[in-house]
Amino acid sequence: MGTELDVRRAEKSDFDALLTALLVAAPDEAVTEWIMRGHPADQFLDVYLPELIERGLAEDELWVAGAAGEIWAVSLWQAMDSVERLHTEAAIARAHADRAPDFRPVQRSAYVTELLAREHPRRFPHRYLELIVTVPQYRGRGAGAAILGNRIRALAAAGIPAYLEASTERSSRLYARQGFVRIGETHTLPEDGPTLIPMWFEA
Repeated sequence: MGTELDVRRAEKSDFDALLTALLVAAPDEAVTEWIMRGHPADQFLDVYLPELIERGLAEDELWVAGAAGEIWAVSLWQAMDSVERLHTEAAIARAHADRAPDFRPVQRSAYVTELLAREHPRRFPHRYLELIVTVPQYRGRGAGAAILGNRIRALAAAGIPAYLEASTERSSRLYARQGFVRIGETHTLPEDGPTLIPMWFEA
C-alpha cells in the first residue's frame, strides 16, 4: 500500500518549511529554469520566493501535500476577481526590469508576466494555479496529483472554475486527467524557452 498523503492549506507557521521546499523544488520547473538560465538560481529565488510565500499566505492560498508532517509538494492558487491584478503584477515586474536592464532573469520574468497578463482569460472569478512543484526526492509519489484532486473537487463543489498554463506536454496530460482542457493559443517563450499551454477547468 502507498503512503497516505495529507493535503492541507499552508499557514503562517509553515513559512520556513515552505521556503525550504520551494528552494529545492522550484529551480528546475520549466519556466523558472528558463528565467534563471545562465545565472545562479539563488540570485533570483532568494528574493522572489520569500515574497511569493508572503503574498500567498496573505492574499491567496498555498496548498501543500506530504506525509509525516513533511511538505512534499507546494501549490499557489490565486483568487482572480478582476483584470486589475494582472495589470498590477505586470507593472511591478516591468518596474523591476527597468531598474536592472542588464540582469536577464529579471528581464525574462517581466516578459512572461506581461505575456500572461495579456493572454489570461477575462472570465472572473476563477482560481489561477500559478505554481505547483514537488520536492525532487518525492517526485512520482502522487503529491502534486493529490493537491490537484483535492482542489478540483472543492472548486467543483463551489462552482468556481480554474485556470493554469502547463509548461510541458507531460504536465498538460496530467492536468487533463483532472478535468482541465486546452484553450486558446500556446505561447513559446523566446531564447529556447518552454511552450506554455493554457488550460481551463469548468466547474
